[in-house]
Amino acid sequence: MDRLIAFREGLTTWSNWVDSNVDANRTKVFFQGISPTHYEMGRPKVNLQWTNSTVSGSIYPGGPPPATTVVKDVLTTMSTRITLLDVTLLSQLRMDGHPSVYGLDGKHGNDCSHWCFAGVPDSWNELLYAILVTTD
Repeated sequence: MDRLIAFREGLTTWSNWVDSNVDANRTKVFFQGISPTHYEMGRPKVNLQWTNSTVSGSIYPGGPPPATTVVKDVLTTMSTRITLLDVTLLSQLRMDGHPSVYGLDGKHGNDCSHWCFAGVPDSWNELLYAILVTTD
């Protein structure tokens, strides 16, 4: 089965469950968006999409992952109010969110610095916290 079709089926099942079982008057529902992948067919995707170490503006050279469309399509059909923590573009625009750049020879491999040190996932947590303290 195509992975995006499978993803849509799974997310639709989840959304139906939420719509049937969650009382939105008592419960806030959050969905964290897609963390972008950094590899394509066994090689670092970063080298294909980053032409230099900075990105000007808010457009990622490689475009959004196809799974982001699935998430937005499914969430917009739900009757329960969902807050989407859309981390995709934020993560794509952070050079340190692309571990292969910092890997073994700068071209291949992973390191843990973007997970072990303050970085992209910490930004996701800060956004979630800001939403929690500013919403009713």
